[in-house]
Amino acid sequence: MQLIDLQAQYRRIKEEVDAGIHRVLDHGKYVMGPEVETLEQRLADYAGIPHCIALASGTDALLVAMMALDIGPGDEVITTPFTFIATGEMIGLLGAKPVFVDIDADTYNLDAELIEAKITDRTKAIVPVSLFGQMADMQRINEIGAAHGIPVIEDAAQSFGATFNGQRSCGASELAATSFFPAKPLGCYGDGGAAFTSDAALAEKMRQLRNHGQTAPYHHPMLGINGRLDTMQAAVLLAKLDVFDDEIARRGRVAARYDDMLPSALNKPHIDARCTSVYAQYTVQVDDRDRVRAVLNEAGIPNAVYYPVPLNRQPALYSDVPIPVSEAAAERVLSIPMHPYLSESDQDRVVEALTSALKN
Repeated sequence: MQLIDLQAQYRRIKEEVDAGIHRVLDHGKYVMGPEVETLEQRLADYAGIPHCIALASGTDALLVAMMALDIGPGDEVITTPFTFIATGEMIGLLGAKPVFVDIDADTYNLDAELIEAKITDRTKAIVPVSLFGQMADMQRINEIGAAHGIPVIEDAAQSFGATFNGQRSCGASELAATSFFPAKPLGCYGDGGAAFTSDAALAEKMRQLRNHGQTAPYHHPMLGINGRLDTMQAAVLLAKLDVFDDEIARRGRVAARYDDMLPSALNKPHIDARCTSVYAQYTVQVDDRDRVRAVLNEAGIPNAVYYPVPLNRQPALYSDVPIPVSEAAAERVLSIPMHPYLSESDQDRVVEALTSALKN
């Protein structure tokens, strides 16, 4: 059993993936080949936003989005501490200060009602993270951003394909960034990512930034990065996009079955009534997590913890401001197998082992 079974997915789309890779091998345009532009158009159309810029990773997508807003030393960026290091890391690398706002206890996403208290005259952006496959409260966060003239960047590394009030993730804010790391709901066979925007000027600036700040061959009016997505990865993603909606539906059925079968007392994922989730993870909360994990491991049930240490307690981003909900969640969250190809028999094994662990 796999926590995320990429081999099962590949068996389904092997012919399409192999054909796409061989097309790239045949034309030999390994960097910024035609598949990259095709992918950008399809992703933009899917998200319902005018501009998509393919990048070498989700981390680069966040970085380029922030660079496009000229975020730098002396600036503050409001975000959540309950996320992967990349969110805060990119803020810090640009010399800005991450200002951590606690999460909603039910959704694990940024608590929108706590944002305004953290806004200062140095606040340059708000970066909500759409965690575990569900979007943050983008309506309220966008309202707060608009009221204060502060742009919103959705960190959608885990939520591409999800919706909030009918708007798709990466299409519900001025800027967004997603990841195509292999374990993501839409993942490539290496690192990859994309940035999105409704602003044509920001889109053009991000295209330049991902290519060393270049506006024409050997003309660099700004400092950028080498953040281009490999053509080979674009070919893989194009094949995966063809089955993506079906995979989202399958994830939903797996999640619904977990919801029905796992004990009612267990803290299971809560999906906001305005949202749909792509269930990047199926995350529960348990007491005595180390013991529960030991029981699962003994039964051969893969499991993981996202995230055991919130960013405000990471040495590189340490803050002595308490973030109680995030810190409590970090001690209790546990993710169990979740992917579109999880069989009912394997899911039964997961439920049986987890239920047994909770009783002991």
